Amino acid sequence: MSQSTISYLWREPKAAGGFTTGVSLHSHTNQSKETLDFIAEFSREWKFAHKFMLWAEDRCKSSSGLKPDYANGYWTPPLTPRLAFDLESSQIENQLQLSALVSLSDHDDIKAPMLLRSVPSARHIPISVEWTVPFHESAFHIGVHNLPSATGQEWMDRLQKFTAIPVAERHADHLREIFAELHEIPQVLIIFNHPIWDLYRVGRQRHDVLVNEFLAVYGQYIHALELNGLRDWKENREAANLASKWNQLVISGGDRHGVEPNANVNLSRATSFTEFVHEVRQERQSHVLYMPQYAEPWKHRILQSTLDAIRDYPHFPEGSQRWDQRVYHPDSKGEIRSLADLWKTDDNRAPSYIRAILSAVRLMGAAPLSGTLRFAWDDSAKMRAALAKQEA
Repeated sequence: MSQSTISYLWREPKAAGGFTTGVSLHSHTNQSKETLDFIAEFSREWKFAHKFMLWAEDRCKSSSGLKPDYANGYWTPPLTPRLAFDLESSQIENQLQLSALVSLSDHDDIKAPMLLRSVPSARHIPISVEWTVPFHESAFHIGVHNLPSATGQEWMDRLQKFTAIPVAERHADHLREIFAELHEIPQVLIIFNHPIWDLYRVGRQRHDVLVNEFLAVYGQYIHALELNGLRDWKENREAANLASKWNQLVISGGDRHGVEPNANVNLSRATSFTEFVHEVRQERQSHVLYMPQYAEPWKHRILQSTLDAIRDYPHFPEGSQRWDQRVYHPDSKGEIRSLADLWKTDDNRAPSYIRAILSAVRLMGAAPLSGTLRFAWDDSAKMRAALAKQEA
């Protein structure tokens, strides 16, 4: 019989008792290419900033000849694979006093775990990826964890090829074949990440239709639905209800992009990731634990994650220290280069108007404005209501 349990460390300080291992699933490193859509989203969320964004785009075009291309540009999270692994491991070991298993899953890329295989403390890290699966006019993110070491790169190449297939040439049987073959590998764990999030903006009603159609066709190959550490209470409650409807387990997935460790983990008695997969797939057991940071106001946490992306980290390895080294954009020839290489200034730094805009945004994360925003965004009442409904 399937069993999912959900605990909250700030309400149940001894929730990890009786378990031996904490499992961190779904977090990102600087090997992950992230869209620049968050800039447009930020502008929509903060109406007062919209005019400034339009002004900055015009200024960029006039000074550099380049119009901001949010579709083809991208940014990378600040943490290197080693820093990401250490961050996730430390939270589990220090806060929960458990052994740590960490599965990093960047977007459509397995470089991070492959690189970490050469680090003694991380040599057993699973080869995992967050796979973008096109589905009709939308797409879903599927966590594929613990690919076989010998064929991991072959699998990644195959998954990437499917993602790139034009809409008119995609066939349901092709996707079914891939899922079936992955499912046949006992050590592989397949998770439907943030299933409620209409990430591709097809409209909530249409998104719900597509999600249910996807689960009707491919749900037999999905091992769990994710409760996402960066999505809000309401959405995760809906994800849990969706899982119940389809007789699926729920599982943790922090989705960390910044420097805050995953806001939820799984508790386990496994001593290896393959044993953890067996626990989920065969024993049908999943024990999700929310960490204290999840109780913070959701909008405040999203702001902090955004600020993490535009901060400088002088103590980080070269190439990850400055925010403009982690943001990429096509040059006049269409070649992708870091912004640090594109600036046309005497000191090779961002133009003064961009620095001024970023300074203004960063003020939102500093006292006293940060505290004021946190108070204004306090959604503890919604949190309590969500927990009450879940426990009813």
